[in-house]
Amino acid sequence: MTDTESLKQEQYNRSIYLKLAVLALILIIFDQLMKYAAVIKLKGNQPFVLIENVLELHYLENQGAAFGMLQNRQIFFSIITLIFIAASVYVIIKIPKRRYYLPFMITVCVLFSGAIGNFIDRLTKKYVVDFIYFSIIDFPVFNVADIYVTLSVIALALMIIFKYKDNDFDFMKISGISRK
Repeated sequence: MTDTESLKQEQYNRSIYLKLAVLALILIIFDQLMKYAAVIKLKGNQPFVLIENVLELHYLENQGAAFGMLQNRQIFFSIITLIFIAASVYVIIKIPKRRYYLPFMITVCVLFSGAIGNFIDRLTKKYVVDFIYFSIIDFPVFNVADIYVTLSVIALALMIIFKYKDNDFDFMKISGISRK
């Protein structure tokens, strides 16, 4: 690769990182604004019914993980989240900056944003603000960051199953370690 091509690739990579950072920032801000609105409008009040017997806004302080599991394990959640954030950043840095991988990069960015959104709550409040409740199926109360995480995990699974092949992830190999 010539110096000019190398410079262009470096600029292109920076452009992608900037766009992913902006996307993550927008998603995190949206999540935090929705949680703030839930605290202001819902905390201490009756649930707000959006669709009778289907969808409600219901304030809940979740000190556990998804669906209230593992209550009051904040240090555990913090360590797991930091590991996850580091892994997400590693993947974003290592992934080839080609159009082929764009859906994967965006999905990892959305997943990262959801993890950060709930991590902010855990650090600042010691609980996560949940407020969306599907009463029709009595689904656990959740929030926007949870939606990011759930949908991106589903999207990643579908991409890994149907779009990408094993060798598409060779960029993840650690130098000096071979697969047998």
